Amino acid sequence: QVQLVESGGGLVQAGESLRLSCAASRSTFSINAMGWYRQAPGKQRELVADISSDGSTTYADSVKGRFTISRDNAKNLGYLQMNSLKPEDTAVYYCNADLEAGWVVGHDFWGQGIQVTVSS
Repeated sequence: QVQLVESGGGLVQAGESLRLSCAASRSTFSINAMGWYRQAPGKQRELVADISSDGSTTYADSVKGRFTISRDNAKNLGYLQMNSLKPEDTAVYYCNADLEAGWVVGHDFWGQGIQVTVSS
């Protein structure tokens, strides 16, 4: 079964940066459209940023100017660069993507989530 795998999370201090990566469990699959979501304790999962198949991006107001979503088609990876992190960014972050391999593999794959903790 194909899944997405996130990496790059951890514990940082406020103002520091992290870069999350997202890859398909089969390395030959590339990421097409992708979104990063997060869920903090006691809160609903929210969309942080997404990138469409044509490369257009959208961001939640709370992360605009601090986070950047991108895709490396040569490496079949997706990224979320998070700068100027704040304690309120603390959450489990999830990657969601459509995958392709020269054809459409499928839509709406999810990763298992990765913890990001920002201390004040």
